[in-house]
Amino acid sequence: MSTHPHRPPQRLAHAALRRYTHGAAPPLLRGSMTPVPWRGFLASLRAVLMGSTHEAGGPAATDAATPGGRLRGWQRAAQQRRMMLMLLVLLSASLATGLLLLTQPLETPGLARIAQVAMFGLLFAWVAAGFVTALMGYRVLRRGDVRGLSHASVAGRPIAADARTALIMPICNEHVPTVFAGLAATAESLVAAGGAQMCEVYLLSDTSDAATRAAERQAWAQLAERFTHTGLRVHYRWRLRRTHRKAGNVADFCRRWGRQHRYMVVLDADSVMSGEAILGLVRLMEAQPTAGIIQSAPVACGLDTVHARAQQFAGRVTGRLTGAGMQYWQLGESHYWGHNAIIRIAPFMQHCALAPVQGRGGLSGDILSHDFVEAALMRRAGWHVWLVPDLPGSYEQQPPHLLAELQRDRRWCQGNLQNARLIAEPGLHRVHRAMLGTGAMSYLSAPLWLGFVLLGVALWLNGGHAWQAANPLAAPAVAGLWAATLGMLLLPRALGVALVLRQNQQHLYGGVSGLVLSALLEALLSALQAPLRMAAHTLFVLGALTGLNLQWKSPPRQAERLAWADAARALGGLSLLAALALGAAVVANPGMALWLAPMTLPLLLAVPIVVWCGRPELGRALRRLGLLLTPEETAPPRVLRRAWAEAGHATIHPLPQHPALPAAAGGPNVVPLHAGSGRRVAAQALGGR
Repeated sequence: MSTHPHRPPQRLAHAALRRYTHGAAPPLLRGSMTPVPWRGFLASLRAVLMGSTHEAGGPAATDAATPGGRLRGWQRAAQQRRMMLMLLVLLSASLATGLLLLTQPLETPGLARIAQVAMFGLLFAWVAAGFVTALMGYRVLRRGDVRGLSHASVAGRPIAADARTALIMPICNEHVPTVFAGLAATAESLVAAGGAQMCEVYLLSDTSDAATRAAERQAWAQLAERFTHTGLRVHYRWRLRRTHRKAGNVADFCRRWGRQHRYMVVLDADSVMSGEAILGLVRLMEAQPTAGIIQSAPVACGLDTVHARAQQFAGRVTGRLTGAGMQYWQLGESHYWGHNAIIRIAPFMQHCALAPVQGRGGLSGDILSHDFVEAALMRRAGWHVWLVPDLPGSYEQQPPHLLAELQRDRRWCQGNLQNARLIAEPGLHRVHRAMLGTGAMSYLSAPLWLGFVLLGVALWLNGGHAWQAANPLAAPAVAGLWAATLGMLLLPRALGVALVLRQNQQHLYGGVSGLVLSALLEALLSALQAPLRMAAHTLFVLGALTGLNLQWKSPPRQAERLAWADAARALGGLSLLAALALGAAVVANPGMALWLAPMTLPLLLAVPIVVWCGRPELGRALRRLGLLLTPEETAPPRVLRRAWAEAGHATIHPLPQHPALPAAAGGPNVVPLHAGSGRRVAAQALGGR
């Protein structure tokens, strides 16, 4: 990390520590943030059925603050769009279920056959919902959306002097150089954008390791000293009692200093944001007096492993369709993802305190996935929640390998299943009830798919294959089902590629050939990893429902090589089960073994797939070939280049010599890559742009 140009780093650090030891945080201005106990699922359900509650709670005056015609316009549009989404999903699922019924002997259906058809209908509706959302997103990115919130509508708008904003970054046992490199680049960009006087930075540490905590204070002291002359104040707070995890850390900040600020921009430990993006969020908040939360769509970039690069490419090409599609049907009742977002502090403190969920087991206790719940509570209070997928300058890091992704997914799974217990709480809007349900379904779909496959195997072996062989409609119906499923999975990727070509941005992805080959490679890797995710998520669901202990641990922030032994310990059992299942199928019915191969073969090869996809050197080799490139590599923005340089791991490597591929911004063919262990700061987003 760079320091003062005329003072040795050690002298500067010691001087800064002496200066800031008793001034790490500003004076307290205490406020209250008191959680309201949850009513509970059964009690809430009884209240809903008896009509003793209302759909939208909170002060109606908040909704009325916006001119009535415009407010009613977006709400009316949202209702129409959601109705269209539901109709298209139900139509798709009904047609697919009808095809499945053509392959089933219905004379004696039995419970197993009914269960299989029911699970298929639900799962196909789940796939169709993602497909239709992507189609909506393609339409928005092609034609725009007058009802949506766009940063372009407030570009250059002056910001009131009293719109004081806190940048808060909760951290816990993180890799200090990487975290502070990203924060330094963000702060530097904010100063350059003119936001130093209206913003303050708060590092909120829950770190338990003493050595890491000492490194945090050393890095903070250097950072605070560095920005003293700019007017940007950087504060540090360490909590002795780490309660309620990240949500508790944010609530602790709100109670201590929330009243000093109108807004807070919440960052993750791996977040990087440009100053213009931060000020853009403030401008949007100022322009939308009824907005409680405005969420940006962070973009994936920064790690070199094959796994991370595939995810980054998918987010850039296909994921942005999903982000724009979610905005299309959610509008002012959108998601909040917990970071890279701006929050109006006063209503957040008044309405979004989180009480623990009563009961025993893994789905009780502190709220784990707090962001969806906070969005639902903010909307229940009458405030709006918006997603702005076109805001540039928002970045986040992607897990370097599949094991790290699954480690993160384990706590997300438990948190989303826990949130489903709140789905009937009084006053929640229908769309946020649906979000709590779909959050749980994103993990419940795994055991449902597995159950569908196992039931299919049992019915096949119980005479189903003979009936299908004698039924002339069975083969065309099965082919139609495969075509429909593959089409819904692959068409969004094709549309993403088509949109890049239509916008004439293929040079940022390695040219036309590089773009198309990268899309095919990403689809192949996704197909290979899908059975692993299904098996792991099934285990996570079982663990959450049975109350097994959950270890809350941040995923690695660096692209370190995944050891074969670690992968074997984690995935060897799944490979053994797959081998046994495939062997049994070969003995029982070779045709069944062929049918199971797409699921069992990736599980058999789970260890080498995960290890090879977690290798930074293989990812860099793909990069040299012009594959899985994204604009953040071919033309990295300044804030990312500064973050990589601050981390001290930037090196210069030539880009592939493609005639349509320009040099990176800031110099000829300068693209930061990992040195040594491959550490780099940067980011991914779910459906980012």
